[in-house]
Amino acid sequence: MTGNLTTLFNGSSIPWSDIPESGNDRFLQTIVDCTDRRWRVVSYFGLPEGNRTVLCCLLAKNDEAQLGVMKTVVEGDSFLSIARYCSQVQLFEREIAEQCGIRFEDHPWFKPVRFHRPFVSGRDAWGRSAADPIKVGVMDYFQVDGDEVHEVAVGPVHAGIIEPGHFRFQCHGELVFHLEISLGFQHRGIERSLIGGPSLRTIHQMETIAGDTTIGHGQAYCMVVESLGGTRTPACAEAIRGIALELERLANHTGDLGAIAGDVGYLPTASFCGRIRGDFLNMTAVLCGSRFGRGLLTPGGTLFDLSAEQRNDLLNRLEVARSDLTSAVELLWCTPSVMSRLEGTGTVSGEIAAELGLVGPPARACGIKRDVRQDNPFGIFRMAQIPVVTGFHGDVCARTVLRWQEAQKSIDFIAGQLRQLPAGSNRVEAAQPAGNMLAVALTEGWRGEICHVAITDDTGRFRRYKVTDPSFHNWQGLAMALRGGQISDFPLCNKSFNLSYCGYDL
Repeated sequence: MTGNLTTLFNGSSIPWSDIPESGNDRFLQTIVDCTDRRWRVVSYFGLPEGNRTVLCCLLAKNDEAQLGVMKTVVEGDSFLSIARYCSQVQLFEREIAEQCGIRFEDHPWFKPVRFHRPFVSGRDAWGRSAADPIKVGVMDYFQVDGDEVHEVAVGPVHAGIIEPGHFRFQCHGELVFHLEISLGFQHRGIERSLIGGPSLRTIHQMETIAGDTTIGHGQAYCMVVESLGGTRTPACAEAIRGIALELERLANHTGDLGAIAGDVGYLPTASFCGRIRGDFLNMTAVLCGSRFGRGLLTPGGTLFDLSAEQRNDLLNRLEVARSDLTSAVELLWCTPSVMSRLEGTGTVSGEIAAELGLVGPPARACGIKRDVRQDNPFGIFRMAQIPVVTGFHGDVCARTVLRWQEAQKSIDFIAGQLRQLPAGSNRVEAAQPAGNMLAVALTEGWRGEICHVAITDDTGRFRRYKVTDPSFHNWQGLAMALRGGQISDFPLCNKSFNLSYCGYDL
């Protein structure tokens, strides 16, 4: 049953009134039916309207490059949960309860997602109000009973300069029965602050949603604004955006390869990759002066162009980095002690990955061919596609090898784009967003699928802006990777996913 879905394309917008309001039962049944037919829940959120809440769900069918959106109205403060039938919505439902005060009945594990005040005035589904003190870390945790079963709590304060996150293991000796991950300790209120935009500071907020994914989130925002205003981005700008996105992927994949090597105690690759990551970051600085790509993107194009001298410089740097990275990473595959530690550790089956709706490298390592650059191509990737790499075993080894293979594809792509960079302007003036519209933009960040959905009011200002970082989909995958494994495998599994704390907590 897909007749309730209004179809649209990546980077497009449609009038809000063109999305018919489905009845509550039919809305929920459509989600269940669609996910049974290879559709996937990309985003699911609430839009408060006085005493009622409009629920909006965006789904994707990747093998047919389809996106579908639908909405329903909740008049009261309760709604039926379908998490028992569709695992992909369980976290979205809890987030809606937290933000909009709707209690999802029959949810299998109904608890807050984060430690912050409600999104709207009044109280959330657990009775917390904006006037109440925030009890950080206070919530119920899953427990396993039995002889010699014990609990191990890690965090939220960690040894290192990283954000807080709490991991609670239910163990029997070294064997992990269950891992519960609790995040949301440093809520910044990004989505709330975007209401009423866009403004001059909006692009800067987007660049810091997840600091290591500046280009991924920045490009999604630019696509939203360009769609709402009917702005056509120049080909030169699309190519530069694509180069920047793949440099971001290279820097982070290289850093992850080094960190995985470090977690198994193999220091040569760890040391080399730490330096080579810096080389890729310095290439991004050639584009715009910032190693993280800050200030490069703007609605309508890019703020910086590439001269012939800069292109030649980047090509030379790229070939040196390719050679260095190849030498560093091949040390891993030639070292039996490293491979024995990676193989068979932290396995996630393809069936579990599909059921949870995993995205990015963790999904592709399980054999799921899921990549926005091919499934719902955007920007330069409509013209120049990158082959999608997949693995089969879903373990740490597969996630490591996949990063190396993707890095090689990204280097090839960047070199090709630099050699044939389109002529012409790199920027046009972006038109003002249209009113009463819904716009959708998907990009493939280095962690996976990034989704931005904007709904505008009569004047073209954001009534609601919903961001879904790939980490929101994938943290549950890390929990499943530890199930049945050893607790000592956690650091290695965690690094092989390398998910974002702040991207989850918006």
